[in-house]
Amino acid sequence: MKPLFNAFATGLILLGSTTAYAASTVDLTVKGLIVPSACTPVLSSGGVIDHGKISAKDLNTNSSTVIGNHTLTMVVSCDSAITFALHSVDNRAGSSIAYYGLGLINGNQKLGSFDLMLTNPIADGVAVQPIASFNGQDNWFSEKFWDPGLYMSVASMADDSQPVPVKDLSLELVVQTSIARTDSLDLSNEVTLDGSATLEVKYL
Repeated sequence: MKPLFNAFATGLILLGSTTAYAASTVDLTVKGLIVPSACTPVLSSGGVIDHGKISAKDLNTNSSTVIGNHTLTMVVSCDSAITFALHSVDNRAGSSIAYYGLGLINGNQKLGSFDLMLTNPIADGVAVQPIASFNGQDNWFSEKFWDPGLYMSVASMADDSQPVPVKDLSLELVVQTSIARTDSLDLSNEVTLDGSATLEVKYL
């Protein structure tokens, strides 16, 4: 009878072990917030900057060449005052010598880059300051340069640590475009500047 008892006891141990594993759980939580307001961003000139034709002979061989500075007007209109951030995505990531890319030559030569800067923001008729955060949630700091992936918002002139609710925001978006040093570029044929970024509103 002892062998039978041992087999029965072993079965209980295994059963208890299986039950313990089956009782282990993990929770999945889905969170979010539906906001009653919506904001619409608009860029002047349809958000297009055209540098026209540039002679390769006018570009620097051993240093980058700034080929232009353009200022666009950016307006964000909301249904009502709400805190939001502007988030940027470089659609040519991997082709930039710095900041936002301009595309590749022959699939591996980085043509250049453009950078963005926010100036003179006005929120509901009041001067404010541009601020930035790496995650769009906390640790805001005063910043005017809009790097790829950075969250930009506006704060009162007295406190750069948190965004303020805004209904109508207007600002100047300064765009500087640079071509990489040409001694590393194949410019024997026409090359198209192909910079592209998506600027999106994120509600906070």
